Amino acid sequence: MKLNQLTIKEAAEKLVNGEITSVDLAKACLARIEEVNKELNACLTVCEEEALVEASRADERLAKGETAVLLGIPYLAKDNILTKGVRTTASSKILENYIAPYDATVIAKLRVAGAVLLGKTNLDEFAHGASTENSAFGATKNPWDLSRVPGGSSGGSAAAVAADMCLFALGTDTGGSIRCPASFCGITGLKPTYGRASRYGLVAMTSSTDVPGPLTKTVLDAAIVQAIISGPDRFDSTVVNREVDDYASELQQNLFGLKIGLPEEFFTAGTDRAVNDIIQIAIAKLKELGAEFVKVSLPHTKYGVPVYYIVTPSEVSSNLARHDGIRFGYSVNGGNHDIKSVYQKSRGQGFGPEAKRRIMLGTYALSAGYFDAYYLRAQKVRTKIKNELDEVLKKVDCLLTPTSPHPAFKIGEKVADPLQMYLEDIFVTSASLAGLPAISLPAGFVYPDPDGGADGLPVGLQLIGPRFGESILFRVGHQYQKATDHHLKKANL
Repeated sequence: MKLNQLTIKEAAEKLVNGEITSVDLAKACLARIEEVNKELNACLTVCEEEALVEASRADERLAKGETAVLLGIPYLAKDNILTKGVRTTASSKILENYIAPYDATVIAKLRVAGAVLLGKTNLDEFAHGASTENSAFGATKNPWDLSRVPGGSSGGSAAAVAADMCLFALGTDTGGSIRCPASFCGITGLKPTYGRASRYGLVAMTSSTDVPGPLTKTVLDAAIVQAIISGPDRFDSTVVNREVDDYASELQQNLFGLKIGLPEEFFTAGTDRAVNDIIQIAIAKLKELGAEFVKVSLPHTKYGVPVYYIVTPSEVSSNLARHDGIRFGYSVNGGNHDIKSVYQKSRGQGFGPEAKRRIMLGTYALSAGYFDAYYLRAQKVRTKIKNELDEVLKKVDCLLTPTSPHPAFKIGEKVADPLQMYLEDIFVTSASLAGLPAISLPAGFVYPDPDGGADGLPVGLQLIGPRFGESILFRVGHQYQKATDHHLKKANL
């Protein structure tokens, strides 16, 4: 096996045993980036020199006997997460040359742990999208089929992990932006509980649902990364001061006695039949492993997408107001010192179509005469969705659903129809609106090559847990991956 194909766990053991060095790992990943990135467009910035310096420092720490699990492990970060001294664009022209003056808290924690930052990954502009086609720097392609999208908005991170360009990556999830690309790219992606990891240093999209999380090759690796980036932060008042669970030990428990809920509203006629068949096979496997399944109902989840697409544009219109062509980022001279013209030209030329669309939708929903009818009502329904999920999760340990109703779609297939793109979030918005943890993991493949030349397109299985119930998700996911090999398959790239 090539070094860049190792999991975090495998690489950490080899580093501690002196079989390889962090520089070896970094060079292997950088070589892979050089080999495939022109085709995939997963990375926007590669920090080769800085990465090799960080890897050398990690090797020095290892030589002194340090054994931290992420020490010397190379990773990539979504380009809406601030990295000191490294360009952070949020895939927008308006931040094309922005150099962050400080690290996001999750990056700072990884630096302390000794992880090696290789660069920054592509995304939908300001994380507005479900396909990574909205980037100002071009679409990212899916490693399993270059004619298809990798999902979004963390599509660059997911594609990079699936293509072994790094050992793990960071993404952000606002309404499925880690889970959907994890599903489409055949990897593991965790959206932690809102308040579990700091949002400080994320380029804000929807402040009430944004969370950073890991995209990894295995559930075990996701648990390792999440344990490092979780915990209190004095810079983010929304982080809950709660002890981080011992994920690594808890995921070793078997599934006997565990109750998993199957929400009838998530198994709809709109789901691709082949995807549903894969999910049913996964349910049967989990039954073999000792889990008990219970049918449950979540009637208000059908309002998840419409609520999300009122709340999100409203918060977007507020958060993107700071990008005004005055304080930082792209700026156009208005002529005759006309500040209104500076605003209009800078924002008009700097923002892409989807960012403009969401700003207009949000401003409308928040405007006088419409606030009560749209935003306030959406927040009330959001509370209904949250309460409903909390009540059901008192009766079962977690919920199981498909991550997406279908596998990855063709590039360009939905980009001209924003409503169809918004409906991509149908199975993932509810957990985000409720602030609950959710994970997507590979469950199989559909539409394989009849001649046996390819596995087909990945299908993701979603697990939703109670608040701060990441341990349950890791436990179920890890036991499932011990009994299956879907996560071991590699894209033929």
